[in-house]
Amino acid sequence: MFTGTICLITGTILLMWLGERITERGIGNGISLIIMIGIVSRLPNVIVSEIALINEGVRSVLSELILLAIMFAVICFVVLLTQGTRKIPVSYAKRVVGRKVYGGQSTHIPLKVNTAGVMPIIFAQSIMFIPSTIATFFSESDFMQTVMRWFSFDHPFYWIVFGLMIVFFTYFYTAIAFDPTQVSQQMKQHGGFIPGIRPGKKTAEYIDNILSRVTLPGSFALAAVAVFPYVLMQLMDVSYDLASFFGGTSLLIIVGVALDTLQQIESHLMSRHYDGFLAKGKIRGRRRI
Repeated sequence: MFTGTICLITGTILLMWLGERITERGIGNGISLIIMIGIVSRLPNVIVSEIALINEGVRSVLSELILLAIMFAVICFVVLLTQGTRKIPVSYAKRVVGRKVYGGQSTHIPLKVNTAGVMPIIFAQSIMFIPSTIATFFSESDFMQTVMRWFSFDHPFYWIVFGLMIVFFTYFYTAIAFDPTQVSQQMKQHGGFIPGIRPGKKTAEYIDNILSRVTLPGSFALAAVAVFPYVLMQLMDVSYDLASFFGGTSLLIIVGVALDTLQQIESHLMSRHYDGFLAKGKIRGRRRI
């Protein structure tokens, strides 16, 4: 027991150190990349298992193609959920200081459809484990056995409660992570305003209203993504290892980290392109001199 604990702590520290090195010297968030690689590393075993089921005649090639099409559709849906934003236009008043003009620019506030990310699912899963865990200590009771059945992954009651808790925690986490009042105050300090909206309290109320309307479909979409693997396990009799790639935290982490890494790679390539362009300009300038 002591040896296992030491090995677990040492491995965790090593992974954290490795993640920090990747972040400093590589592209993307090191810890997130390690987590994503750990999830994706399960995919080869799942593929081998599915091929074995086809060879044994348990599952047909057509059913596997249907699963592949469903996976592609779910991935596209998760990409849209992750990238979806509502842009609120913001303008800045012009200021003349001496002979220089400051401000007069237009930008926007991006409100993401899924501001909370995977945190609502993690919170909801943690709480959903509590009733079944308590029921195991009183398994002789008929009522507790009923509770265990209701809070099992294959019961529709679990799906409904799980989805509603995700909706609640999405609003809860979004309210903590994004403060419309603070955003409106920062805009006012820098001379920014939303066209047609009075700066200050009215701006905060407007942003909060838009955020609530954007979060509503995002929370239900996030709940659908989280519940879908459990529904798929019942409808098509697939294993949990395979179903986890059709939604839940695994797919959200994979898509989120992949998109974030691609964006950072794109920004690095753009900066290198401009650096190279400027370097060529300097060289040509020197040759002319």
